[in-house]
Amino acid sequence: MAENKKLGRATDQRLAIIRNQVSQLLWSERIETTFAYARATARAAERILTLAINSYKDTVKVEKEVINNKGVKVKKTVLQDGPQKLNARRKIMAKVYDLFEVKTKEESKRAFERRTKNINHPLVEKIFNELAPRYEKRAKESGQGGGYTRVLKLGPRRGDNAEMAIVELV
Repeated sequence: MAENKKLGRATDQRLAIIRNQVSQLLWSERIETTFAYARATARAAERILTLAINSYKDTVKVEKEVINNKGVKVKKTVLQDGPQKLNARRKIMAKVYDLFEVKTKEESKRAFERRTKNINHPLVEKIFNELAPRYEKRAKESGQGGGYTRVLKLGPRRGDNAEMAIVELV
């Protein structure tokens, strides 16, 4: 998940920091961190997005028998993940933290519950439903894959003089 750089941390701490930063980057689409962590985060995020782009269309229609509100069995057609998308979803879930939707100030509790009713893993859903289609379209237009992130240097941080950078999704 990380570069070969040790970044001055033990392996478990380093991987946890990068995992957290990748999760925040994919959720908010922009983070500020040190340049070394920015490069490691961008690299890990690129891999996750590539995995999602290559598999997000793999869905299968399945007929299920469900009991409606009157107690009668009814056949219902449901879209499920195909084997490639399911594998990618599991890999991505292992590489990012599960972030949750936040209720906005203007939104009522009932509206928030309605909006988030069937979403178990909001970050993974965002990756597959928003980011993957956007970057696949971008790849087709530009004729190249990759290049989903951008690292911009900000200069030294006051206090410890660490080189700061912004990582953002293009």
